[in-house]
Amino acid sequence: MKTVYIFFADGLEDIEALATVDILRRAGINVKTVSIMGNEIITSAHGVRIITDEVFEHTDFSDADMLVLPGGLPGSTHLRDFEPLQKLLLSHNEKGGLIAAICAAPMALGNLGLLNGKHATCYPGCEDTMTGAQPTGELCTVCGNIITGQGPAAAFPFAYTIVDILLGAGSSDGLKEGMMYRHLLAEGE
Repeated sequence: MKTVYIFFADGLEDIEALATVDILRRAGINVKTVSIMGNEIITSAHGVRIITDEVFEHTDFSDADMLVLPGGLPGSTHLRDFEPLQKLLLSHNEKGGLIAAICAAPMALGNLGLLNGKHATCYPGCEDTMTGAQPTGELCTVCGNIITGQGPAAAFPFAYTIVDILLGAGSSDGLKEGMMYRHLLAEGE
């Protein structure tokens, strides 16, 4: 079973964090939510209190297949500035591990040089925080071991992309059907 750690900080974007957790768990992926705030309870950008599965300082990440950073402000800046997470991201990247970030959270990857020469996307207006990246403006961009998403509306394609990368192309198709995602796409055309 694949294991994904999703990092929660005060001020995260609710839908990006929780939709990703929901979709990955529906796919049968072992998802662990981890607070970087020193305790299990965080408060989202929209005032929702969320209890995480674990606290960073007490978590063993040795089984991580992927590390995920939800966006939102000031959540993304908390992630960017949390030194233990910086070290974990660098180590995971050095081993070729998968890393995903959405909305403003790619700033944490740019800050560490992990986007140098890579195509990436982020929330419009945050492009200058993706140091070294070539911004795509896409809802979701995959470049090597890095997956980035644009913002709240990208939460579903971002999570479905993660499922397909971890479990194989087309693995999210049944989820999309069951969650009526294809109907949403048909209405937007």
